Amino acid sequence: MSESENIEIKGLVLCGGYSTRMQEDKSTIAYHGVPQWKYLVKLLQNLIPEVYISCRPDQLLQFADHPMLIPDNVATKGPSAGILSAYQKDQHVAWLVIACDLPNISEQSLKYLISNRNITKAATTFISPVNHLAEPLITIWEPAALKSLAHNTEAGITCPRKTLLNCDIHLLENPFAEEQFNANTPDEKARISELIHQQKIPSSR
Repeated sequence: MSESENIEIKGLVLCGGYSTRMQEDKSTIAYHGVPQWKYLVKLLQNLIPEVYISCRPDQLLQFADHPMLIPDNVATKGPSAGILSAYQKDQHVAWLVIACDLPNISEQSLKYLISNRNITKAATTFISPVNHLAEPLITIWEPAALKSLAHNTEAGITCPRKTLLNCDIHLLENPFAEEQFNANTPDEKARISELIHQQKIPSSR
């Protein structure tokens, strides 16, 4: 067994955004009867032993009942801040990163992602059903991709997707692509809440 085959996966739920378009903290919306961050943490805990929450330093009290927190501690903004802060915490593991604005994500998508992980690639990720590019915030980031993200961020290229586009990655077509829907506005929240209530799932963003 190669060294890369021994690289473990840790989970990271990104909750550090300001949710400006939503006008409320997306991580606290209770689509499934509990705050979304708790829902996502539970999903990951069913599959991965260690699951962390990524947040801003001023949010630490908000997540005080979850002991595994990684506050942003790098000189950048956006999701790269959370991903790179996790990388600083442990550079020898892969991080399965999911954003907090995924109301429909379920264990079946995450199981599919993990079971199809390609450790010879820099990352394993889903293809967006909308733009057919990599979904950087539903991704297993291997150390190689995280190192590239760190270098790119230092050079002023902070978009995680741009890093993935320039890495050798494993792209998967998710058989449950409707679960990649994200909600970023009050209208999208209302729509997805109604669809969840009706036990229906949107087919596109």
